[in-house]
Amino acid sequence: MPSSPARYSRSIDWITVGIYFLMVFLGWLNVYAASYSPDAPSNAFSLSFGELMQFNWFKQIMWIGTAVVLIVVLVVIDYKAYDTFAFGLYGGMILLLLITLVIARPIAGSRSWLELGPVRLQPAEFAKFTTALAVSRFMASTNLRHQNWRDHLVLAGLTLLPPLLIIASNETGQALVFGAFLLAYFREGMSPLILIVLAAAGAILILALLIPKLWLVGAFTVMLGLAFLFNSRVLRHHLPLALSVWGIVVAMVFGVDFFFNNVLQPHQRKRIEVLINPSADPLGVGWNVTQSKIAIGSGGLVGKGFLEGTQTKFDFVPEQSTDFIFCTVGEEWGWVGSLVVIILFMTLLARVLYVAERQKSVFGRTYGYCVASIIFFHFAVNIGMTIGLAPVVGIPLPFFSYGGSSLWSFTTLLFILLAIDAYRKQDLVR
Repeated sequence: MPSSPARYSRSIDWITVGIYFLMVFLGWLNVYAASYSPDAPSNAFSLSFGELMQFNWFKQIMWIGTAVVLIVVLVVIDYKAYDTFAFGLYGGMILLLLITLVIARPIAGSRSWLELGPVRLQPAEFAKFTTALAVSRFMASTNLRHQNWRDHLVLAGLTLLPPLLIIASNETGQALVFGAFLLAYFREGMSPLILIVLAAAGAILILALLIPKLWLVGAFTVMLGLAFLFNSRVLRHHLPLALSVWGIVVAMVFGVDFFFNNVLQPHQRKRIEVLINPSADPLGVGWNVTQSKIAIGSGGLVGKGFLEGTQTKFDFVPEQSTDFIFCTVGEEWGWVGSLVVIILFMTLLARVLYVAERQKSVFGRTYGYCVASIIFFHFAVNIGMTIGLAPVVGIPLPFFSYGGSSLWSFTTLLFILLAIDAYRKQDLVR
């Protein structure tokens, strides 16, 4: 028998809901600031609806309103539906990604947007929550600590298929987000060796771009030789493995140039070059990051004030209301405002992890960790790229960046978890 609305409303985690709406409101303020023009009419009520729709801040209000309707729908659906239809939703999203590849017209070099009249939606955004549901459903039926190779292959296939289709649409940034699922898998029993190997491989590739390759190979050979001297008995039994690792590292070091020059596209190579050397292309690819750092640095301790940012007001930073929204925070609200935003994200992540840990089902717990991992990846990489610590990969800052697809995607991610949690609490009080 369904529970009463009053009991259900008491079951919702209102702390997380409050954090969500505070972040969305602050996001809208910064979208308004990023799209503000001193020459625009000061009285919005004198403009027609069609004229208002020319402004990002007004369109974001429309997206927020539809997100509220979406929240109501998400939380009243029985949580069992998310479990039952997880694979169906995943399959539907794979089909939608395929359709997008076929019918989408190129926009800024990417074929990842579906145009429905005046509305543009990016299926890659929604693929995150459907993939999170599918892998959570799969992991609820198996034990990651005792999975056989077939189960590992199925999990890898579920995780990798959406980003492969997204890469095919030339939207690499959104595809990289799916790597965050590894953090959720680690919580459910995946060997930490996989994370260590991936982190080491990434470090080797980066070092191969920064220092002479012979030095890098020589340093690794010396380290392996010293390890052999101090642990000769152990390494003697694992000599084939040690030699294999050495061969793989050497191949990676000397193969990085081939990957960099023949696999990566020109704009991707430029972004990596700018990350390593910010002055490599100051008027081209490096322009966004340079202007973003100027905007954030000029904010000082407390910022220039709302609508007073000169970098923001005069459009020095391209894509400032979307991928580079954080530089608006830094310029107008300063170090203090930036710290508040970071604290809000860390509080939200801590709350999501708390909600995930109190789930009684593997499905709910795994999904909660997927939500936290995705939000953390977006948060860390987006802020990192605005301050020059990460390459510009074109992913939004959750709840802050302008855009309906982004807002709907993160709203859906979060409130499915809150719906699952609310029903968990209902089951306890029945």
